[in-house]
Amino acid sequence: MIEIRFHGRGGQGAVTAAALLAKAAGYDNKFSQGFPAFGVERRGAPVKAFTRIYDQPITIRSQVYKPDYIVILDPSLAGLPEVKEGLKPESVIVINAKEVNPGFEQKTHFYDATSLALKILGRDIVNTAMLGVFAKATKLVSMESVQRAIDDTFGGKVGELNKDLVKQAYDETKGDE
Repeated sequence: MIEIRFHGRGGQGAVTAAALLAKAAGYDNKFSQGFPAFGVERRGAPVKAFTRIYDQPITIRSQVYKPDYIVILDPSLAGLPEVKEGLKPESVIVINAKEVNPGFEQKTHFYDATSLALKILGRDIVNTAMLGVFAKATKLVSMESVQRAIDDTFGGKVGELNKDLVKQAYDETKGDE
């Protein structure tokens, strides 16, 4: 089973990203869960969300404590102890940042999703861009399924802009060859 933990700030779309990733995995004929950690969520406060992907039904209902992947939507969160909590040596980090050393020993994929989101959306909501980076870097879900999940969730002009955002981030990300 693959377990992913998202770290963001309220309003950046971490919960939506976890749900979209789970939906995309379902479209790729995998079993999945996407859910938030409930707490004192408010705009700007640290938020966690989770996704599980597996080829069999998933019966676990807890938070993700030992993630295979973490996705960090806000680089200012990278230094928080809870972000590094439970990381395994083989865990992979996908972070919205220019290539800087955030202090992770694990393999790390960097992408400046903020600049791209500002350019395409006019706002710094980076969740869909980071899904494009995640899809390309990990190959756990297809780009087609991510775009389908976006269509189903947003639709209209917002959906089209987010599909453009995810596609451009995907295209600009180097995958593991």
